[in-house]
Amino acid sequence: MLGKLLLPEVRELIASGDESTLRDILSRWSPADVVELFDELSDDEDLAGMQMMSGPQRARVFEYLDRRSQMHLLGALPSESVRSLLNEIADDDRTAILGEFSESEQKRLLMLLSDEQRVIAESLLTYPENCIGRLMTPHFVAVLPHWTVQHVLDHIRQHGQDSETLNVVYIVDNDHKLIDDLRIRKVLLAKPTQYLSEILDNNFVSLKVHDSKRDAVEIFRQYDRTALPVVDEVGKLLGVVTIDDVIDIAEESATADMQKLGGLEALNEPYDTTPLLTMIRKRAVWLVVLFLGEMLTATAMGFFEVEIAKAVVLALFVPLIISSGGNSGSQAATLIVRALALGEVGLKDWLRVFRREVISGLALGCTLGMIGFTRIALWTTFSNIYGPHWFLIGLTVGFSLIGIVLWGTIAGAMLPFALKRIGLDPATSSAPLVATLVDVTGLIIYFSVAILLLRGTLL
Repeated sequence: MLGKLLLPEVRELIASGDESTLRDILSRWSPADVVELFDELSDDEDLAGMQMMSGPQRARVFEYLDRRSQMHLLGALPSESVRSLLNEIADDDRTAILGEFSESEQKRLLMLLSDEQRVIAESLLTYPENCIGRLMTPHFVAVLPHWTVQHVLDHIRQHGQDSETLNVVYIVDNDHKLIDDLRIRKVLLAKPTQYLSEILDNNFVSLKVHDSKRDAVEIFRQYDRTALPVVDEVGKLLGVVTIDDVIDIAEESATADMQKLGGLEALNEPYDTTPLLTMIRKRAVWLVVLFLGEMLTATAMGFFEVEIAKAVVLALFVPLIISSGGNSGSQAATLIVRALALGEVGLKDWLRVFRREVISGLALGCTLGMIGFTRIALWTTFSNIYGPHWFLIGLTVGFSLIGIVLWGTIAGAMLPFALKRIGLDPATSSAPLVATLVDVTGLIIYFSVAILLLRGTLL
């Protein structure tokens, strides 16, 4: 809000090249407020504003920018400014940015780093993109168990300025293997003469360097931590991962799941920066699959063309019938996919979920069935559209809705379990996919009930 209020003044300062005034104003703002301002500026104004800011603040603001803006600035800023940015931003942020570039461009940018920072960057880039090693930073406070609390505090004052977080102190042995972690509160409240070994509980949680990013989200959520250590296969402490990076992962995962549930492949970039052809391709794949699936609906209706010809009134309720089944299936799929993602249910819980959804499906089906029957009964009081057999038609619609909603609910709930069981992403059981599957079977249920109830009358 602050940035928007001063937007005209900031634009004027950028246009006039008044660096000192602009630097003085922006130095009073948090990086998040400056980024809010940059969102309102043009790309050229962003570039000019970044060049006018001081080095340390420029790096902090750069870390808060979205990926599109970061890539634009790295391509437009002078080499010295790029060198300064890449050397000053956090290791994990720099790794994520460098991972966006081609191998040749990545090498060029790495050569802009100082020797120390280049070693760190190259080390982090060796880890696969989806593993937690890409997110860690090697800057942390590690101490030995035989140190006193006073020794630890002196060490933090001397070496803690570059640490990613000072909320936690990590205790290692002489081989740098992680022994324990201590929240700084516990250290501050201990007596200065106490040895760390006296206040350790050897109860700590760590991440393996090759753990997936999604696994890290679950561990952070389970243990309610703001930072977690990262160790290798033998327990050697390599780095730490902080909650801000994990929140970004959780947001990306939730976005990908939502996109899959909407019936498209997950986008790897923000909407406005995804190339148009890429977006068309990712949307077209699922649309084609769903279209081919919906063709089976026409096939099913063709199979019952004799019944439809005899009782055209049945066709009036086809959209109502198939949409109710699809909607109930989509609801169930969305609930179960999210529950699986949050760890609220697991594969072993499928039978319990099945029982709950059977009850839910019956209750929902009966509700819609009664509404459908009542609608036909009320309409008959002032219209003859359903003819003398309206009662049987109402029963057909009512019982069909019970069966179709029940089936849709079960199918929507069980499909995510089936996909996870065979190693696929449960979010792939998108709402449109479930709806398509239920549409075809819903027609079969509807006309089967109609043949059973209307035989000898309309059929």
